[in-house]
Amino acid sequence: MSAAPILKIQGLEKSYTPGRPVLRGINLEIGAQGITAVIGPSGTGKSTLLRCINRLVEPTAGAILMGDEDLAKLRGSALRQARRRIGMVFQEYNLVERLSVMENVLTGRLGYVPLWRAWLRKYPEADIARAFALLDAVGLPDQATRRADALSGGQRQRVGIARALMQSPALLLADEPTSSLDPKTAVEVMELMARLTGEAGVPVIVNIHNVDLAKRFAIRIIGMTGGAVVFDGPPEALENHHLREIYGGEDWL
Repeated sequence: MSAAPILKIQGLEKSYTPGRPVLRGINLEIGAQGITAVIGPSGTGKSTLLRCINRLVEPTAGAILMGDEDLAKLRGSALRQARRRIGMVFQEYNLVERLSVMENVLTGRLGYVPLWRAWLRKYPEADIARAFALLDAVGLPDQATRRADALSGGQRQRVGIARALMQSPALLLADEPTSSLDPKTAVEVMELMARLTGEAGVPVIVNIHNVDLAKRFAIRIIGMTGGAVVFDGPPEALENHHLREIYGGEDWL
């Protein structure tokens, strides 16, 4: 028997301007393991979908069920508690540039420690030990004291992955994590994310423009166009006619 889905999205809609929906009735179930890649042209709602899931963007309608909770309805402390379970890796890294690598990784525990500890940067020893272990796991064991703004793009994204895993999330979202990276570094970052989340048993939803990377690392691909899902299946089922439907046009393949 297959495991129950970690996430159920039902009738999700989002309009930034009334009458002009960015998401149009999205219905998805996300499994409890592996990488799900969301592909599609710019402006089709991929990032909005992820940001609705973790409530960085307010849905206009629909339900986002994680366990027994509808994330779309949570407010206040209940929303903060739910966000602890959802890690996020950002396109532009979203690090605090003036802080050290270690301090950035430890911000993944902000939802778990009292405010005074975070303010004074007095994290529990267990958190510090885990942060060192994650830096080792992402290949940055000697970078703990360096400022984030001294790192390369690939190194920054590795810090972003470590920070997200520092939350001990039940689900990881990655919003175009490779788009600012060169091709070699993009593959390395995807390999790293796939390996570490696989070892931790954390499912991933990743928005990605590179179809080849999506097919290489994902167990499932969701194709979106015009704010709607037009393909949902394993990588080997994604064919050229699907890509034409997702991206439009005939001559670019």
